[in-house]
Amino acid sequence: MRTILLAAVLALGAGACSKSADKAAASDKDSKVPLISVSDVDQQLAKGECVPVDANGERTRKKMGVVPGAVLLTDSEAFALSELPTDKSKPLVFYCGSKTCGASHEAAHRALTAGYTNVKVMGEGIAGWVSAGKKVQTL
Repeated sequence: MRTILLAAVLALGAGACSKSADKAAASDKDSKVPLISVSDVDQQLAKGECVPVDANGERTRKKMGVVPGAVLLTDSEAFALSELPTDKSKPLVFYCGSKTCGASHEAAHRALTAGYTNVKVMGEGIAGWVSAGKKVQTL
């Protein structure tokens, strides 16, 4: 089972995301969204110090699962701001499929533009989360 899951992680990292990481990197530089590691997110979640925000599509979520307790955005670019917590100072950690996906960067940039002040991106995405052996919530 672990071999199958690892194969899925590798397949996802090989371009399953339609959002270009190059475009996201450009918007990330403009918005200065800091990156956070999988282990730091795991530690913060254990302490209740952040809210994970999943910018993946339904297909990726069904295939890989989601970080437990994650807010599931309807779309990384056009999600309703009401999907995010009302407290704009709440620490938010956006993630998408993998390092090659840019959906999390796009969504994080949109949150910053809307006035959220504590926004980070877990660059490794759900693929990195799974590879690190972290628990996922299945849909």
